[in-house]
Amino acid sequence: MSDLLLPPSLEGVEMVRSVRTPAHLDYSYTPGRAMSRFLTGLAEKKIRGQRCPSCGKVYVPPRGACPTDGVPTEEEVELPHTGTITTFCIVNVSFYGQGMEIPYVSALVLLDDSDIPLMHLVQEVPYDQVRTGMRVEAVWVSDDELKPTLESIKWFRPNGEPDRDASTMRGNA
Repeated sequence: MSDLLLPPSLEGVEMVRSVRTPAHLDYSYTPGRAMSRFLTGLAEKKIRGQRCPSCGKVYVPPRGACPTDGVPTEEEVELPHTGTITTFCIVNVSFYGQGMEIPYVSALVLLDDSDIPLMHLVQEVPYDQVRTGMRVEAVWVSDDELKPTLESIKWFRPNGEPDRDASTMRGNA
């Protein structure tokens, strides 16, 4: 602060360096047709994707168009509740409102028969035993808690199947 010129009345007074205040952000989200079908499916314990008619890739969640080919994706595909961890992160940083005890694992799960991984939590396994290639299954909330949101899947957990080699997973062309 030596390069800062203060009026004599403020000399010796500590300057404010930061202010913490509660933040609140209201927003509304209007999903399109593809995302609406995906979210409605989650409330029914169904995971729905869409297949591109040009390249054949299955996208979940669907976006209504293939990002590679730019064509509409109208063929709906119901996907299994199982998949493979393609990559993961062990989270060690807490934040306000956090519902998980740290450390916990966030992972990209490539659902069987899909080409794009879905980001979600991995639980029911020690964080230091999670690995790429691990086979997992969705754990759903109770039927009375189901809603049209990705939170209807509580997390993914190991399903006991042997690990997969990353080179054998779809979407690696």
